[in-house]
Amino acid sequence: MFRFDEGLKVYLYRDPVDFRVGINGMSILIEQTMRLNPLATALFVFGNRRRDRIKILGWGGNGFWLFLKRLEAEHFIWPNGSDTVTLSVEQLHWLLDGIDLAVIQKHPRRYYERIS
Repeated sequence: MFRFDEGLKVYLYRDPVDFRVGINGMSILIEQTMRLNPLATALFVFGNRRRDRIKILGWGGNGFWLFLKRLEAEHFIWPNGSDTVTLSVEQLHWLLDGIDLAVIQKHPRRYYERIS
């Protein structure tokens, strides 16, 4: 499996999408429903109703590319949240690997003013 660049923003569309919709239809969803620019340096993630497929749309500078992953037996665990969920690239890789993002907790970051 390849890895996405850590500097990319990732936006996940919460509602199921009819996967007969192509690049143009997903671009319209990004503009009108998500209120984002499909030509931005970002990844836009869509899932079908059964959550056994994911489509990722991205702008490559001179055209769109579309990535599709289909699971044969399981389903993707979709994160909770509002209509548009923002993920890190690391979280996107976890989602693609089948990890439930809701149960992952990192240690909290601590801020101290003094050492002693």
